[in-house]
Amino acid sequence: MRYLVAAATLLFASTGATAQMEGGEPLAIGTIYTIESDILEGGKRKITVRLPAEYVNEPDRRFPVVYLLDGGPEQDFAHIAGIAQSREMNYSFEPFILVGIQSVNRRHELAPPVVDPAPYEEALQATPGGSPDYRRFLRKELKSMIEAQYRTDGHDAVMGESLAGLFVIETLLEDPTLFDDYIAISPSMWWEQMKYGREAADYFAAAPTGERRLYLTSATEGAWHREGTERLIAALRNAAPKGLQWTFVEGADSETHGTIYHPMALDAFRALYGTPSREYKNYPLIGGPPIVERTPEEQALLDTECTQENSIRMTPATSEHAREALYYRCLLLDLGPTPREGNLGD
Repeated sequence: MRYLVAAATLLFASTGATAQMEGGEPLAIGTIYTIESDILEGGKRKITVRLPAEYVNEPDRRFPVVYLLDGGPEQDFAHIAGIAQSREMNYSFEPFILVGIQSVNRRHELAPPVVDPAPYEEALQATPGGSPDYRRFLRKELKSMIEAQYRTDGHDAVMGESLAGLFVIETLLEDPTLFDDYIAISPSMWWEQMKYGREAADYFAAAPTGERRLYLTSATEGAWHREGTERLIAALRNAAPKGLQWTFVEGADSETHGTIYHPMALDAFRALYGTPSREYKNYPLIGGPPIVERTPEEQALLDTECTQENSIRMTPATSEHAREALYYRCLLLDLGPTPREGNLGD
């Protein structure tokens, strides 16, 4: 018998060693375009676009756009696109068009101007100051191109981390009408001795009216990086212009500068684009109540479309404690970490 087993093992090993997987096909997560710019140095940029599933399935629907800095195919596009795809499985936030913008020399093109470039050139090996031109590129070239080619709804966001996060904050202060939503993840608030934290209140005092939103988070950073962020938060707390909703989510308890982007990007999408859900009864198979015919009141709840306005805001933990009172009601769940402070959703 043992000889038979040994022979079978040898046969399996020999066939397994030569087996090949054939007929594979690539997995596409977006479409890469190379565009020409008359504003940016070098001219050419790769732009990577991911469309939500609803873009094809709902041909009359229009969608917001999230512009992703450092969004080249070899940069942050893939992991942020994965988060965008995850909502097609869990529906925890609204669909959007994701536009990744390749950075070529990010320490120049995303960096604000400085009084003395010499120390930055020595430390960063690049001359800062390209951010005004980068904003002109976004406003005059890229945004109009995206709006002409895709079914956009006029609501735009910009997001970035670290130096790209600083670009987000600088843009909110210098050119606040460029976007509707600003997602700044661990922005480099040490820049120019915390200039954009120290002077934020002055910028806010001169800001034009309009509805805008800011999602801000920071990891365990230390030194001017964190102090600059706290100065910005103080300005938001005391001097935020009318129409600016903001939230600060503390990341220092669980994330470093190198790990914060992915989890907080998901939290930002849920905070800004959260979608209502509904509480259903569990089936008896997994411990729910016996299946009975719905009451007229329950059916009326089920027949009502869930919207932001008619949904009850609460955390998942609260909904767990009040489950029986919430069956078939519309909920807007506060998913992810609890914000430290802010007025978003007030």
